[in-house]
Amino acid sequence: MRSPFFGEFMGTLVLILLGNGVVAGVLLKRSKAENSGWMVITTGWAFAVLCGIFVAVLCGSTDAHLNPAITLAMAVQTGHFSKCLPYMAAQLLGAFTGATLVWLHYLPHWELTADAEAKRATFCTIPAIRNFAANLLSEIIGTAVLVLVVGAVSSRLVLSTGAAAGLSPYLVACIVWSIGLSLGGTTGYAINPARDLGPRLAHFLLPLAGKGPSDWSYAPVPVLGPCIGGLLAGWLLRVLGA
Repeated sequence: MRSPFFGEFMGTLVLILLGNGVVAGVLLKRSKAENSGWMVITTGWAFAVLCGIFVAVLCGSTDAHLNPAITLAMAVQTGHFSKCLPYMAAQLLGAFTGATLVWLHYLPHWELTADAEAKRATFCTIPAIRNFAANLLSEIIGTAVLVLVVGAVSSRLVLSTGAAAGLSPYLVACIVWSIGLSLGGTTGYAINPARDLGPRLAHFLLPLAGKGPSDWSYAPVPVLGPCIGGLLAGWLLRVLGA
């Protein structure tokens, strides 16, 4: 049963279930977390990453990428691309399934929430100011920071004996928390193509009460930006010999 594919699927499912779940809790009407704000969302996403990593490893993926941008970056850094397609497929499927579970979990709240954009925001990212170039740059920068610092955490150039056993997932969660607080206010920090595309597909396909359009005109930004940022940071890690 345990396998890298299943691990990436389950880890990403948990990531999205808890990450999009906190957004739904903050935005949907009659939720007990309604209007609790950005600090709650960024903290919830950080814990979602932590939980996703542990579940991914439990289910068979010792890499626990949960993110096509991380998978691409590690492929560029190591020169081995064989994991890219199976990992990305598992991550996208896991993200779609996780978003579907969020819909089911908050089922009575969709009809009570009149704001169609708020509903979409519980699935995928929405920029604060819509500007393709600026939004793309934000996603590139945020993802490059994610990959670079995650690479540093495990690099023997930083810690001669490597990160302490079991500590890395907590450090990665802190990195995601920091990115959300510092850089996430522009686009909602997708920094993960599967995190946006999988739930956006779910929003498009699910019979969501009172939903509006899925905003496919913006969809390339949270896919291309993280991929570019991941490739650039992966190349830098390779050059540095991290």
